[in-house]
Amino acid sequence: MSSGAGQEPAVGLGPAAGQGGADGSARPAVPECHEDVCVTCSDSAVPVTIVRLLGDGLAVVDTGSGEEEVSVAFVSAAPGDTVLVHAGEAIAVVPS
Repeated sequence: MSSGAGQEPAVGLGPAAGQGGADGSARPAVPECHEDVCVTCSDSAVPVTIVRLLGDGLAVVDTGSGEEEVSVAFVSAAPGDTVLVHAGEAIAVVPS
């Protein structure tokens, strides 16, 4: 990722996790998943119901086992709507 004379520095992702940082420092390895589903490495989305909108693209949702705060910045949803949430981000509104 070096730049030649007169060129802008290259911009992009650094080394993969566990391969060390750009300055040569060690980075922690990516944690292993020990359950059937891991939010950080699966393609699963969970249907939840919006309880109330909080502003700044956030909402409180009912997960069926309690309430959680998630981002709804990528969808247009209202209280009562069911949305699919992946990694704390609503990614789709489920048609009623």
